[in-house]
Amino acid sequence: MQELPSRFVGAIALACGLLLSHAAPAQVMPPVIKASATHGPIRIDGLLDEPAWGDAAVIPELIQQDPRPGEPTNFRTEVRILLDDHALYIAFVCHDPDPSRIAVHTMQRDGDMNGDDTVTIVLDTTGDRRRGYLFLVNAAGARLDGLIAGPESFSPDWDGIWDARTQRTVDGWTAELRIPAQTLRFAWGLDRWGFNVERFVARERMALRFSDAMLDSRLTDLKRAGVLTGVEDLRQGLGLSLSAFGLVRSETDFETDERTSGGDAGGDLAWNMTRDLTGYLTINTDFAETEVDTRQINLTRFALFFPEKRSFFLEGSDLFKFGLDTKRQFIPFFSRRIGLHEGEQVPILAGAKVLGRAGRWSIGILDAVMDESKGTAKTNLFAGRLTYDVDEYLTVGAIVTDGDPEGVRDNTLIGLDAVWQTSTFMGDKNFAVGAWAASSQGDVPDGSRNGWGIKIDYPNDLWDVFLMVNEFGEALDPALGFLPRPGTRWYRGGGSYQPRPTKDSAFGWARQFYFELYNTYVTDLEGRVQSWEVFTAPLNVQLETGEHIEANAVPQFEYLADPFEVADGVMIPPGEYQFTRYRVEAQTSRHRPWRLGAEVWFGDFYTGDLQQIELLATWTNPSGRLQTGLTAENNFGHLPEGDFVQRLWQYKLVWAFTPDLILSSYTQYESDSRELGMNNRLRWTIRPGRDLFVVWNHGWKRPVGTHGDWSLHPVNDSLVVKLRWTWRW
Repeated sequence: MQELPSRFVGAIALACGLLLSHAAPAQVMPPVIKASATHGPIRIDGLLDEPAWGDAAVIPELIQQDPRPGEPTNFRTEVRILLDDHALYIAFVCHDPDPSRIAVHTMQRDGDMNGDDTVTIVLDTTGDRRRGYLFLVNAAGARLDGLIAGPESFSPDWDGIWDARTQRTVDGWTAELRIPAQTLRFAWGLDRWGFNVERFVARERMALRFSDAMLDSRLTDLKRAGVLTGVEDLRQGLGLSLSAFGLVRSETDFETDERTSGGDAGGDLAWNMTRDLTGYLTINTDFAETEVDTRQINLTRFALFFPEKRSFFLEGSDLFKFGLDTKRQFIPFFSRRIGLHEGEQVPILAGAKVLGRAGRWSIGILDAVMDESKGTAKTNLFAGRLTYDVDEYLTVGAIVTDGDPEGVRDNTLIGLDAVWQTSTFMGDKNFAVGAWAASSQGDVPDGSRNGWGIKIDYPNDLWDVFLMVNEFGEALDPALGFLPRPGTRWYRGGGSYQPRPTKDSAFGWARQFYFELYNTYVTDLEGRVQSWEVFTAPLNVQLETGEHIEANAVPQFEYLADPFEVADGVMIPPGEYQFTRYRVEAQTSRHRPWRLGAEVWFGDFYTGDLQQIELLATWTNPSGRLQTGLTAENNFGHLPEGDFVQRLWQYKLVWAFTPDLILSSYTQYESDSRELGMNNRLRWTIRPGRDLFVVWNHGWKRPVGTHGDWSLHPVNDSLVVKLRWTWRW
């Protein structure tokens, strides 16, 4: 493994020494609330009219966290907590001095609720103060949930089985939630969980919290959570869960005039094998109901990143997190490599997982058997992750992946990592240091098979700065991972100074400024410069009214060893290119019924110039039942090698009969492929864990060589009706 350059070793050692010498943990006791036991039935309807709620444990008031920590507000919030043997119940009573201004924009499960009035719960059910769950409900009853894998690592794509309902009142709104014990992985008999709640008032951009109401505190930082006691008697029954599905499908390929139809069935089984480990088995896995990917325009030479959305792979995905936020430069295990090849589904015959935590150890194991398909052979794919919490701050771990998605070669990756994190640096600041190393084995290219990285991070409200160095060998080849630029060494660093003006100052119209400077410097392994970029934001401000305005200047350099086809038929020759791009952006506040935005990039681009214009317009009716939105990205390139125009238009329409019965339509047109695709989906949640999906996809294409002709020819059509039913014992 190539050694880290001495000048960077010295800089990192000096920075660590100076920072750690000031790390004096503050001994602040977190707030504690004990859940009250109930033996009577609780109906989840948002009314809170059961007698048991009168005897519930009560948090009488939440404290303002943002924008002015600790100051009193007009938004009094009461939280009540109950539990029985099998579930946790939490209720919110949200008072509002002007209920007519409560903001909602969706009733859709996992919809965009950034501009909505919401309440949120985070739970650390294993006591490790690192990983946990998040459950969010908006004032219309829409639900969002996800997995927490660190203070700055939250995935909203996991879907748990739980229930929530809301009601509007004369002076605000109420929310009532039921979270079954079987939905959570937790240590049996543990008498206390990490616990925090938050209420967000959208029109004020105001957050109210139970624990750690400071500007530097992230809700997903479980080290800053309070404590929920009385949970030691929660039980998961036999610990068995069966989720079976049946579907019928009809497909038409208009280009070959081939029509097929048929049915299928399969399912998932979960079993709590011990008090610490849960096993999962999937047979004949199908992901017909998974939302389609959002298309992207690629103006780089490297692969684009698309997030995982399939439920089987999202369960326990937090346990596979590696390193300290390596971003998308390197992900040693990327589950989209399983069951997908060149955008097409590969049948998964069977898959198994083991997830859990025992003491200071955490484990994640996944194994899947792929069937033969076009371009792939039948193969077995494996990923394993093991971590150990040395103390409150330090976690060390290892990861192993084995297998090739195409089934034609041997490939193994082994990685080691260590992460040290605290929320008490210099008393109450966030600070983290992480390092990793990895190596590939098997049928890999010539060159270095190793990689390593280190990151120092100070993510706080006034100053948010970091330094990162990574090296990726030419033959570091994670067949089950994501590495778009092997054979490079990266130096990244910079930060943002983010002052908040006082209301009575000359800048009282601004909520917060963000003065940003980030530098990225990429070389090959011999030190030859491949690219660099300096991102600056001389103007970036969020107004008190919620609007956002930003202007950027981005000098950059690219070295092309080979010709680069930036667009169809437009080939940029090899050479060195230095140019500067500029951006201006403005968006209205997310809490408004209408949300409008515009983003314009302009300036030089390789041998010529490029203008990128992105427009956004969305509208939601006052109830949140109807949501419609249009985004349009148009790129106009003018180069000596040729001019090009690229367009990506996306339109979304959602109608919610109730939060459990949603009809959505998502249409995308992309000019390079000349394809128009429509994804229509009806989801009826009969009850949590029991869903009916009706999914209709239809695709059209513009003929080649028809400039100015917008006629469309049908390409494919599919209709799937799928019923998924879950039983728990």
